[in-house]
Amino acid sequence: MESLLKFFRKLWLFIRRERFNRDLSEEIAFHREQAAQRLQEAGMSEDSAHYAAARQFGNEARVKEKSSEMVGFQFETALQDFRYAVRQLRKSPGFAFVAILVLALGTSASIAIFAFVDATLIKPLPYANPTRLVDVAESHALALIPRSNLSLLDYLDWKRLNTVFSSMDAHTGSGALLRTKSGTEVVLGSRVTAGFFETLGVQPLLGRTFHPGEDATGAPAVVVLSYSTWQKRFGGRSDVIGETVSLSDVPNTIIGVLPRKFEFAPEGQAEFWSALQPGPGCESRRSCHNLYAVARLKDGVSLESALAEMKVIASDLEKQFPDSNRGQSASLQPLSELIVGDVRPILLVLLAAAVVLLLIASVNVASLLLVRSESRKREVAVRGALGASRVRLIRQFVTEALVLVTGGSTLGLAVAYVSMQLLTRLIPPDKAIRMPYLQGAGLNLRVLIFAAAIALLSVLLFSITPMLRLPLSEIRDGLSEAGRGAAGTVWRRLGSNLVVVELTLAMMLLVSAGLLGKSLYRLLHVDLGFEPDHVATLRVAGPDANYGKPEQALALARRVVERLTPVPGVRSVALATILPVNSNGNTVWLRFLDRPFNGEHNDVNQRIVSSEYFTTLRAQLLRGRYFTEADEANKPSVIVINEALANKYFPGEDPVGKKVVYQSFATGIIREIVGVVKNIREGDLDSELWPSIYLPFNQNPNSGFAVLVRTSQDEGSVLPAVSGAIHEIDPEIAIRDEATMNGRINASQSAYLHRSAAVLVGGFAAMALLLGVIGLYGVVAYSVSQRTREIGVRMALGAERRSVYQLILKEAGWLTILGINAGVVFSLMTTSLIRKLLFGVRSWDVPTLFAVAAVLGVAALAASFLPARRAASVNPIEALRTE
Repeated sequence: MESLLKFFRKLWLFIRRERFNRDLSEEIAFHREQAAQRLQEAGMSEDSAHYAAARQFGNEARVKEKSSEMVGFQFETALQDFRYAVRQLRKSPGFAFVAILVLALGTSASIAIFAFVDATLIKPLPYANPTRLVDVAESHALALIPRSNLSLLDYLDWKRLNTVFSSMDAHTGSGALLRTKSGTEVVLGSRVTAGFFETLGVQPLLGRTFHPGEDATGAPAVVVLSYSTWQKRFGGRSDVIGETVSLSDVPNTIIGVLPRKFEFAPEGQAEFWSALQPGPGCESRRSCHNLYAVARLKDGVSLESALAEMKVIASDLEKQFPDSNRGQSASLQPLSELIVGDVRPILLVLLAAAVVLLLIASVNVASLLLVRSESRKREVAVRGALGASRVRLIRQFVTEALVLVTGGSTLGLAVAYVSMQLLTRLIPPDKAIRMPYLQGAGLNLRVLIFAAAIALLSVLLFSITPMLRLPLSEIRDGLSEAGRGAAGTVWRRLGSNLVVVELTLAMMLLVSAGLLGKSLYRLLHVDLGFEPDHVATLRVAGPDANYGKPEQALALARRVVERLTPVPGVRSVALATILPVNSNGNTVWLRFLDRPFNGEHNDVNQRIVSSEYFTTLRAQLLRGRYFTEADEANKPSVIVINEALANKYFPGEDPVGKKVVYQSFATGIIREIVGVVKNIREGDLDSELWPSIYLPFNQNPNSGFAVLVRTSQDEGSVLPAVSGAIHEIDPEIAIRDEATMNGRINASQSAYLHRSAAVLVGGFAAMALLLGVIGLYGVVAYSVSQRTREIGVRMALGAERRSVYQLILKEAGWLTILGINAGVVFSLMTTSLIRKLLFGVRSWDVPTLFAVAAVLGVAALAASFLPARRAASVNPIEALRTE
């Protein structure tokens, strides 16, 4: 209570400063009169007593100042410091503008990238207790896919036999045809087991999720809507529960709406979530894999112990079902790792690049403050001589740093916000579907705390910097020295070291950007095995009601080819179930009839293509023949294989004419190899080439397929005519994913990740180069200004302009050489961290190191030339006169 009363007393005194001073003066006079009266009573005269009392009491102004400080008027002095700091920056607008701009540049990059790191790697998944959720999949000792699908029967056994999960549910992506006012659309969906949303811990916004048993065969078809679908297709009506929506001509009852913030990245932006009711086809066979699972670990169960148990279960199933489960095991990983695993490396690299850029910016601002502190040495000495305490001067430096950082951080936050919006919009829609968590990137509390931490560290750095160069105990030296010679010497020592640090950091970023750029170039110029120019693509889906039977699907495919062939600009038309440069997968197990079989699984890619597929792509035939229209269902079953399969399973022999069996080994169809083609890159650009087989479309028709059109003109201009021609066949046919082949390649997952890393790190490297060159220019220019007298004396004694150029450029050259050499050493240490992002390039690529060193050297030479030219233009007489 007493302390509270003191606080209010101080607050009241602050508000009534004049009254306080008056009362204080009266109190001082009273005490002085009392002291004089006591001295008079002791026998002194009146004048002597008053004089002695005044001398004993001390300087009245000083007493008032101490009294003011004791009762809490420090705020007013802080306000004075703030005003003085603002005046100082206004007196040096060039310094203030450059310092704030450089600081904003560094902080904005760091804040923007950290916001994406926060949304991706730090922010927890939007599920109940997300750290206990794991992705459950299969693995195979000899398989090409480290994380492969589960079969439904294996999933049911895993769920029944495990003791480590409190719940486990399956999911798989699906598509459906939806009739709308504008035509038939292909909509994305997902099929999930009944407890899927309970496992995630997600409650619906409206209605309910699935009840147990609704995922059983023959149960009524029910569906849960995503929030965006509810808003877009049903107007956000609350009475939508109970309505029926037809998906691929199957009526589904709407039972619920998911929350607005619900996301499940593995299934993308699924619009309709339906119960996974097993059908008679793939899901009836243990050898058919089309599911993934998500499970919740029981309390106290670790991921390692859960994986160990699931591997035991998989091993037991392998013994029970050796034909279908040979070599199969379990694969577990945190659900968060599945969702963000692909983008984690690039985000960490970008964050490291942003931090390096922030360090360069901070070094640059610290360098500017050092230059400024040298010119203020006399000012600080005068203030100290006039009575300013060490604490007061230090507080002034802190205030000036605070003003500087506040301006830079405010501008940096604004630029970071704009940058985040731009970066989010630059993400292609097909990539954004798989990265819904990036929509949460913004200036939230964690990002603001990060920005505040950067600001605080900057204030500390920029406060300490001038303190180190202004020793307050050397006031007399500061008053007496002219300052130029000492300042020049100090700057050549300390400022030069800082520039070396800047150039080293810039070199590191430039090398990283060079490696990523070269990697991107190699990636985009990798041998595809076909010619992507002048090829347009799209996907077609026909309603099962009209095209569900094989003969109907084949008739549709032939009508599409016949209708597109005469379209102006079209040279050839081909069909395929999966487009090239898409992804490895859709594999089958292959068995060779002329060899002993021990139950091994020879995994190979499977693609179904039309007879014109290879010629349309202009793929190279190595042996045998392509498919023809005569390869129909009533003819012997044939396949074409790629070079990788021939080299792996038929080394040194001709595979044409060999017989193979795939799918179920007991009832599989025997197929004859009729041709071998050069490897077509079916997977991502940076993935390995897998053994692949191609089946003729006429023997394996499907109502959903991709169309490839080779054109004689710009392929993009032909796409509208192609789409229109297909709709003329049947308006109920759905068309989607219209794009050129080159567009698909450039937008592929691997190309996008490599391009993003190269462009963003390249941007940071360019800014780092600019800041490093500016720092070097500042060092050399300041050094020249401090050595004007020396240069004038040299030229008066007969030194030529060439020697002056050499003097200045030699100084800059040594700094550049030191920075480049240190940068090479540290680059070799740091580039090993980006090995996973490199393709066809080593982390110690010598040409890249030389190229970056040359770029940095030329830029440094250009930055040093202007100060050197100014030095060589010094008039000796004017230089000596002004000193």
